[in-house]
Amino acid sequence: MKSVIALPAIALALGLTNAACAAEGGGPGPDSAHSKKAVFVMTNAAHRNEILSFERQPDGSLKKYGTFGTGGRGSGGTTDPLGSQGSLTLSDDHSLLFAVNAGSGEISSFLVDGPKLLLVDVKPSGGSAPVAVAQHGSLLYALNFAGDSSVVGFTINDGSLEQISGSIRYLTAANSGASSLAFSPDGSFLLVTEKLTNNIDAFPVNADGTLGTMVTTKDPGAGLFDVAFTPDGAVVALEAGAGTASSFMIGSTGALTLLGAGVPTMGGASCWFAVTPDGHFIYTSNAGSANISGFSVSGAGLLTALPGTIVATYPKGSTNLDMAISGDGKYLYTLNSGTGAIGILAIQTDGTLKLFGALSALTAGSGENGIAAL
Repeated sequence: MKSVIALPAIALALGLTNAACAAEGGGPGPDSAHSKKAVFVMTNAAHRNEILSFERQPDGSLKKYGTFGTGGRGSGGTTDPLGSQGSLTLSDDHSLLFAVNAGSGEISSFLVDGPKLLLVDVKPSGGSAPVAVAQHGSLLYALNFAGDSSVVGFTINDGSLEQISGSIRYLTAANSGASSLAFSPDGSFLLVTEKLTNNIDAFPVNADGTLGTMVTTKDPGAGLFDVAFTPDGAVVALEAGAGTASSFMIGSTGALTLLGAGVPTMGGASCWFAVTPDGHFIYTSNAGSANISGFSVSGAGLLTALPGTIVATYPKGSTNLDMAISGDGKYLYTLNSGTGAIGILAIQTDGTLKLFGALSALTAGSGENGIAAL
């Protein structure tokens, strides 16, 4: 059995404008790798959805690199219009970037070369208002929020997408508030969260990429938001309503068994999280209280709050939404909608965070959703 954790509680175009990160005190040391690193943010603009690309400097700071059209339309709106995690997702090997176009009902795929993106494909999501995607190997699943809430599968071939025949699966109710999905590390299960029903749905993944019979677990906390697996098979899901954490075991059929509940985030609107590549630490972005909570993860999949729980604090009104951790595990970046900035934090060896910069390169109070980091 695997451990699962549910944390109670989203043609090439290049721009050349550079904007240096404003450092607040000293930053961490330089990266050891020489390859180009990057951070991506999705505008979700209703007239023309785009990806904003930022080149990551050796000290973790960012410079604006370019703007790349997705070929589709976002939903528009103001603060967190998609209400999801996973709207902008890198492939496991960081060679591809996938984006949802909620306004036009499409999924876009890009080839990734550091901060440079090349649009490869734009395909219908197989449903209405896609809000998130998840990838494992050559398999991609899209989560459709509106209408009859559903997940739909695609095969990936050098970035091109092809919908898998018979792959659509409906959730427990129409308009269930679908908000996130995640593959298990071995690709044997796909988990989906439903905000309005407070359900975690588990689908076994068949050899042909279709999904088997859904097994649903009612989360014990209030306000379930998102879910994801850690590298060792633990799963993190946030319940924004309760602001606490619950842990489960997942069985061979996908049924979840509760291990423990009630680890508080000590923050408000804890709706997004990020897991370090080694699976040792988990961070929650608390938009309502403008701070970040930190937890360590045991081998048994249990969470323990880091000293003080709150490991970073932003200025009031930052409305820090989604977050992403760099592939080397050194830096954490947050999409701060309220101030129109990307927060830049260095991850210390003990899991604590050092807030050393913010790049003001976004539009404050806009409908930007989704962040990913190399």
